[in-house]
Amino acid sequence: MPMSYDEFRQRGMRLDMSRGKPAPEQLALSQALVDDAPRAGWLSRDGIDCRNYGHALGLPEAREFGAALLGVPAAQVVAAGNSSLELMYDAIAFAMLRGTSGAAGATGSAGSTPWRAQGDVAFLCPVPGYDRHFAICEALGIRMVSVPMRDDGPDMEAVERELRRDPAIKGMWCMPLYSNPSGAIWSDETIRRLAAMPAAPDFRLFWDDAYRVHHLTQTKHETLDVLRACAEAGHPDRAIVFASLSKVTFSGGAVAFLASSPRNVEWWQRCTSVRTIGPDKLNQLRHVRFLPDRAALEALMEQHRALLQPKFDAVLEVFGERLGSVPGISWTRPAGGYFISLYAPHGLAKRTVALAADAGLVLTPAGAAFPYGHDPHDTHLRIAPSFPSLDEVRLAAQGIAVSLLRAIDEARD
Repeated sequence: MPMSYDEFRQRGMRLDMSRGKPAPEQLALSQALVDDAPRAGWLSRDGIDCRNYGHALGLPEAREFGAALLGVPAAQVVAAGNSSLELMYDAIAFAMLRGTSGAAGATGSAGSTPWRAQGDVAFLCPVPGYDRHFAICEALGIRMVSVPMRDDGPDMEAVERELRRDPAIKGMWCMPLYSNPSGAIWSDETIRRLAAMPAAPDFRLFWDDAYRVHHLTQTKHETLDVLRACAEAGHPDRAIVFASLSKVTFSGGAVAFLASSPRNVEWWQRCTSVRTIGPDKLNQLRHVRFLPDRAALEALMEQHRALLQPKFDAVLEVFGERLGSVPGISWTRPAGGYFISLYAPHGLAKRTVALAADAGLVLTPAGAAFPYGHDPHDTHLRIAPSFPSLDEVRLAAQGIAVSLLRAIDEARD
């Protein structure tokens, strides 16, 4: 007999499936960063003393690594600290306070008018999306405008319609490959339309390429080079690309990258020069010696995939067995990234999360993947299989399924 909700609850489990954290076994793959730190030393390839100040845009070989990762010239890459989310926050805060890089017809090298001085500021937010993107907007007082997400990226008719309707829109959140949490892979057509669509000169695509190398199958999907697409469309400064090694090596001690047009990199350096005299170059040096080339990176990511894929497969197997014949329920089957989206019948996502919590299973709050935490249909659940052990993931998937089935039974009564 399949496990019931009451049976799951009686187990007294304490399982956390709320965040997409790497498991301890994944972190152990990069233990050499700690163990071999003395051998990495402090002197760079070019004789730079990494213990000292300087090189605000990052260690040259770290910028070259970022260039190889993102497929852009090293001169257009910034190698920074641990967090790409921090870079995104800073870029938006700089635009709010100081404006963006200069554009034709704007104020030249001094940049555009600060966003906050222009009045209301809004961002386009494909939904479901990444809750921490939305938290940045909320913290900085930026109004969020939702647009639907499809399998090939955002609904471009909605994107272009909102841009025509709302002149306050200054940016858009983009996660083009294995989007969090839908797993969407953005099509070439979608990216070209984003690059070419009419928008204000200081409109920016905040291009979060977090899962660029995080494949869950043998197929290594890629997306169109947005920086090249924007340049070809006559908007070379439109996109700012962000990536990191946070889920490659150590989530709490990796290297993050920003890539954009030469003018945007110059703008970034001008804005950051007052808040830092340089990043942690010792950590950058350790990383480029641990991952000396693209082949080393890909070999490491294959080890990650070997740990992650069975967990995703286990969740999908349980959902198929327990929920496959239930009307109104669906879920994604991502080819990469860290999340599965589970869709409940209308009005039942919050109740499912509450029932799961009562049974000892912590899930991401329902609505978290929408601006202001409000899912208008209360259907979306974000499932994060990465952190628990494989046995725990199987059990948690059962717990999610029986909690959702209990919520459906309650709604019928």
